[in-house]
Amino acid sequence: MALAARLWRFLPWARGIFPGPWLSRGAAGSRGLCRTWRLRGSEVMGNLGTFKRSLLFSALPYLGFEAYQVFSQAAVVHATAKVFRVEEILEQADYLYESGETEKLYQLLTQYKESEDAELLWRLARASRDTAQLSGTSEEEKKLLVYEALEYAKRALEKNGSSFAAHKWYAICISDVGDYEGIKAKIANAYIIKEHFEKAIELNPKDATSIHLMGIWCYTFAEMPWYQRRIAKMLFAAPPSSTYEEALGYFHRAEQVDPNFYSKNLLLLGKTYLKLHNKKLAAFWLMKAKDYPAHTEEDKQIQTEAAQLLTGFTDKN
Repeated sequence: MALAARLWRFLPWARGIFPGPWLSRGAAGSRGLCRTWRLRGSEVMGNLGTFKRSLLFSALPYLGFEAYQVFSQAAVVHATAKVFRVEEILEQADYLYESGETEKLYQLLTQYKESEDAELLWRLARASRDTAQLSGTSEEEKKLLVYEALEYAKRALEKNGSSFAAHKWYAICISDVGDYEGIKAKIANAYIIKEHFEKAIELNPKDATSIHLMGIWCYTFAEMPWYQRRIAKMLFAAPPSSTYEEALGYFHRAEQVDPNFYSKNLLLLGKTYLKLHNKKLAAFWLMKAKDYPAHTEEDKQIQTEAAQLLTGFTDKN
């Protein structure tokens, strides 16, 4: 009915032919006017079939426009509701992550594994990886989760190549998969991993975690055993390499961006200074790692390792 009323208002010929009671009453005193009005009406109408077709074809464009407006508004409402729904899920996911509720987080996000939202997908990759690392996860299930995490991270990157988090988690997941694919694949993947960590840092220079992970990449290749270096040289013309100085630079940069953000960054600062034979600074950072408040199981493990390294100093002195 509302559509019909709006159609009536927008059809000027309809208002002229069917004026309504007020015009009839106003014309009652003049037969000539009445005759003129009737004549114009019949002239416009002509043959009744022709008039009906004219009415139909005149109405169609407007009806099409009205339908377009209705469907467009419905699409906007649906899209807006969808955005709000995704934002609500992300808020829940971030709360569960900060609370350390790994299993609940994984259960929440796997309900939306067919999503095309990059923000949701990289969080699902992270949750899959974190679930794989739980002590109660079997080796078989862990492997499945590691590959599952990589697939989610890959999809996140495909959906949004400008997401620093998608690049970061894609690199992390590729590194995890390397544990199941042998030394050759692991070394080959190192180039890809470095590329995506660097891209993550470029997209968000204030993300201390990406910078820290780039430091780990450097540290890992700086301390690569001789036999692995030999294999790498046999397989690749220019195998990946780095130095402790380069690793130290990234660990310090991460600390500058976000001081005390991660106990492992403190530990690795201490260990890197040990590699560089600077015991004074090594002790400084290892003490910070040992005294770091333990919020997670990893924090507790880092406290233990830092304490053991510090005890080694005491024994030697």
